[in-house]
Amino acid sequence: MFIEPNTSGERRGSIEVICGSMFSGKTEELIRRLKRVKIANLKVEIFKPSIDTRYDEEKIVSHDASAIQSTPIDNSQKILLMAGDVDVIGIDEAQFFDNEIANVCDELAFRGIRVIVAGLDMDYLGNPFGQMPFIMAKADYVTKLHAICQRCGNMANYSYRKIPNDDQVMLGATDVYEPRCRKCYDSK
Repeated sequence: MFIEPNTSGERRGSIEVICGSMFSGKTEELIRRLKRVKIANLKVEIFKPSIDTRYDEEKIVSHDASAIQSTPIDNSQKILLMAGDVDVIGIDEAQFFDNEIANVCDELAFRGIRVIVAGLDMDYLGNPFGQMPFIMAKADYVTKLHAICQRCGNMANYSYRKIPNDDQVMLGATDVYEPRCRKCYDSK
């Protein structure tokens, strides 16, 4: 990703989206970018949806156990209230946020804040998930990551649900989901 150098001294906001299937490394990439921002001594606030308690109540934790402290919230408007005088906002599992999350990201970027968002782009049925398509439409940069298909070893971009449940939102890890390529997902 090429980011244009800013020679005016003015803060330029942007929205970066990291998307893909389960087990593609979205959270790991978000954590990597946020740790680099902290090394640069920039002011950072990190948020996750309060419903995501899979690995930790407060930290954002990747499947490979990388972690970074975050603030769990139940409403995207709280991000605006808590943004304060920051340079960078990190948001994990954006697909679980309410209908205002894309507008919140847009508002933050217009304030001159770099917003880094990670989330699933598709649900277990292969449909666009939550507000992710709207965030991606407003984004300056989109990075789509891929997992490895658990059936054939090819590149995977689908999250296959291994147990019967019709709810769109069902938290889980390898006990509930596995990454699959298009062909193996279609053969279910």
